[in-house]
Amino acid sequence: MNPTRSASMSPACWSIFFWVLHFFPLLIWFQLNAAAAIGNQTDHLALLKFKESISKDPYGILAFWNSTSHFCTWNGIICSRRHERVTVLNLQRYGLHGFISPHLGNLSFLRILNLQDNSFNDEIPQELGRLIRLQELMLTNNTLAGNIPTNLTSCSQLKGLYLERNNLTGKIPREIDSLRKLERLFLSTNMLTGQIPTSIGNLSSLSTLHAQENSLEGSPPEEIGHMKNLTILNISVNKLSGKLPSSLYNMSSLTKIYLTSNQFRGSLPANMFVTLPSLQQFAMAYNQMSGPIPTSVTNASKLILLDFVDNHLVGQVPSLGNLKDLQILNLAENSLGSNSNKDLEFLKLMTNCSKLRILGLTLNSLGGSLPNSIGNLSTQLESLYLGGNQIYGEIPATIGNLVHLDLLAMESNHLSGIIPTSFGKLHKIELLSLQFLDLSQNNLSGSIPQALQGISTLEYLNISFNMLDGEVPTKGVFANASAVAVIGKNKLCGGISELQLPPCPMKATKKKKRQHHKLVVVIICVVVFLLLLSSILTIYCLRKRNRKSTSNSPTIDLLSKVSYQSLYQATDGFSPSNLIGTGGFGSVYKGRLESEEGVVAIKVLNLRRTGADKSFIAECNALRNIRHRNLVKILTCCSSIDYKGQTFKALVFEYMTNGCLENWLHHGIETAEHQRTLDLRQRLTIVIDIASALHYLHIECKQPIAHCDLKPSNILLDDDLVARVGDFGLARLLSTITSLSNTSTIGIKGTIGYAPPEYGMGSEVSREGDMYSFGILMSEILTGRRPTEEMFKEGYNLHNHVRTALPDNLSQIIDPALLPREFQQTTTAATEAEIDLENPTHLHPNVNKCLLSLCRIGLACSVESPNERMNVVDVTKELNLIKKAFLADGINGGRARI
Repeated sequence: MNPTRSASMSPACWSIFFWVLHFFPLLIWFQLNAAAAIGNQTDHLALLKFKESISKDPYGILAFWNSTSHFCTWNGIICSRRHERVTVLNLQRYGLHGFISPHLGNLSFLRILNLQDNSFNDEIPQELGRLIRLQELMLTNNTLAGNIPTNLTSCSQLKGLYLERNNLTGKIPREIDSLRKLERLFLSTNMLTGQIPTSIGNLSSLSTLHAQENSLEGSPPEEIGHMKNLTILNISVNKLSGKLPSSLYNMSSLTKIYLTSNQFRGSLPANMFVTLPSLQQFAMAYNQMSGPIPTSVTNASKLILLDFVDNHLVGQVPSLGNLKDLQILNLAENSLGSNSNKDLEFLKLMTNCSKLRILGLTLNSLGGSLPNSIGNLSTQLESLYLGGNQIYGEIPATIGNLVHLDLLAMESNHLSGIIPTSFGKLHKIELLSLQFLDLSQNNLSGSIPQALQGISTLEYLNISFNMLDGEVPTKGVFANASAVAVIGKNKLCGGISELQLPPCPMKATKKKKRQHHKLVVVIICVVVFLLLLSSILTIYCLRKRNRKSTSNSPTIDLLSKVSYQSLYQATDGFSPSNLIGTGGFGSVYKGRLESEEGVVAIKVLNLRRTGADKSFIAECNALRNIRHRNLVKILTCCSSIDYKGQTFKALVFEYMTNGCLENWLHHGIETAEHQRTLDLRQRLTIVIDIASALHYLHIECKQPIAHCDLKPSNILLDDDLVARVGDFGLARLLSTITSLSNTSTIGIKGTIGYAPPEYGMGSEVSREGDMYSFGILMSEILTGRRPTEEMFKEGYNLHNHVRTALPDNLSQIIDPALLPREFQQTTTAATEAEIDLENPTHLHPNVNKCLLSLCRIGLACSVESPNERMNVVDVTKELNLIKKAFLADGINGGRARI
């Protein structure tokens, strides 16, 4: 600029320049705020439209969504600080009914949309595809129908897409490859059809793919191998067929592959376990795979699970001695082996697999004799399945060294020689663990070792169809005719009368030798008769009282067994319409038995599931001698053959009309009027009921019992909402001789989230383990949160979630279902103000005190160290004091004054 011209500018020009310089930024500021105001109004209207689409709000969570307060303060909403635009909409697990409003597509700043665990129906709106900033879309566990919207593939920032457990149909969109940042894709448990699109291979960031339990068809595309970051692939339980893509075996990032229950065929590459160096779990059960097991499996040093059940594999079992982390090896129902004396050589090297818990080799063609080194298998071995092979020779005496074995099945082989007396070592070293022993359909000879009757935990013994002879013992398992099978070609005698075996010759001879003393005996009896006459009445009364006591003894042995035909008719042929639940080892049906009044619950064991026989035995053993108002009552049982000639086992229980606690806590119960939930008083009573049941099992039983699987689905509620503890499929009798922290079984896992941490490290089941599960269950009852929710990871669990919130943030962690019952307005002025639900001072002091006390008991029971946990005696006392104080304050049904 020319200095002369600049200096010559008039004062008016300088004035204009000054005003422009100062007011231009102000003008920009006004424009930005005007834009923000428009955006805020858009978000506000979108949320109100979403509220209009909700037909049922059982917890009243949307009650404060109105124009009297800013939407950024509404329940479930998080806004950005700078623009006050909605970035998070989180309404999971509030039981909302309705449809997802398409107006949510106007929340242009939204990053997380979480509507999991509700009852949204209809289709997923296409308008969600406008959310270009969306990173997490969580719609799991609703009743959404229709196709997966193609427009969702426009959400280019999406990292997590959770659509599992809905009713979605149609195909996986081929445009899904537009989601280049997608890391987690959950599509399981829907009704998706068609093939897996080839475009899925372009999801280079994907680490987890769950598409199990659909109706997907065809072969997985070769392009699936392009996902270099994929660690978990689960496409089990579909209609997939053909050969697996060769690229799958080159995905070095994969740690878990689940392909169970499809129609895959072909053979596995010889070097697959070399090209998959990170593989930990490989499940290929129930397919049509053929060929040998790749020898490269010996290099899979990280392998934990290898499951090839029910395929067409052939050849030798490779040497697996290098797999030191292997826990489950199940090769049952194949054609492995060649009926040669070398088929079992691999067992010699498997002694190096120190963590092995389950070894399944049933129904193959394995020949040869069992090596003596079998007794050196893993000290953690729980189940050994060798039945249905061509194994010959004697049973090695060293098998008695497998002191933690609770199931041994060696039926349908060519074993000969005697039953080793070394089985008795299980008793001598006081590790009473063996429960199931099947040696039937072999060529065993000799007598039954007396040592078998000393294994107090043995609940099932099958020695049918052998060439055994001699006297059958009468103690231990042999005292229960329903637990022992001795039919067939055996030349056995004696035993209890229910076995209907002929008397032993030795006893008959003794009887003849005594005949010549008959006269002497008669004379003595006449003399003694007069002396005993005065005591006959006393003896008669005692015997009558004993018989009465015996007849009232609540043991399962005295219950009449029910036939398969009766159960079949009672459930209309086990109709799906009568199915009321599924569990770890079977399904539960409701039905009507002619021998019982009213409806009963029939638990049918899935005997194809590994451990189902043990579950049946454990449950019978646990329930046959126990009765308590807070335990599910067993009515009868069935151990028979179904119409297909297959083994059938079932238990019959009282029917609980109010279902399980799981449904009440996480879904509510639909009635003709409204959806019911449990209030605070009811939850407190249920907790006390469960504690009473544990007190009975741990303290009052003649032989204490550890339940081992406490969780909401195993707590049933009767007509009056009285809690009954059920499902004793994992229960274990605790030793009354040794310390009650020791039991007979190692490696019982229970259910993830509820099982104590020490079980995962090989510790024995114990009272303290049950108390940990009880503490977690208490925390779930109070917070409404499952211990397995996505938020609990990387060391953060439900125990920590509760502990860090006490005492000042109590209302932030308790179940929202309780909040509407704990808050009410007391004055007319209060109706003009919003109650702060985040401030525990608004809780009635006695309600606050009750909740704090309950939370602290839950924490005290679920501490990591078993020795520091509260015992059931102290818990029961504390809970009854809390209930007494709670009811004394006049708080009814969980409602309180604010």
